[in-house]
Amino acid sequence: MQLTAPAKRTTDANGAIRRTGIRDTDGMAVASFVLGLLGLLVLNVFLGPIAIALAGVALWRGTARRGRALLGLGLGVADLLVLVAFMSADNTMSWSL
Repeated sequence: MQLTAPAKRTTDANGAIRRTGIRDTDGMAVASFVLGLLGLLVLNVFLGPIAIALAGVALWRGTARRGRALLGLGLGVADLLVLVAFMSADNTMSWSL
């Protein structure tokens, strides 16, 4: 099952190649950044992997917002590192402030 349209290459009347579906990949890059940033504060066990997956798909599909996708990827990894740090500090499988 595919949730978004694939990024396809089409030609316009002048013969120039343009990609369709680029807005989907730009949205994924921005969403991964926002979810990664939000995951540093709450629900990092869920939001971190989602941010990593969205950033990976956006980069794989060739987003125009490459920097935002890379930030989302880094923040998703940071979410999981924060979770591991708090879990090891508390010696539990979860963390709370």
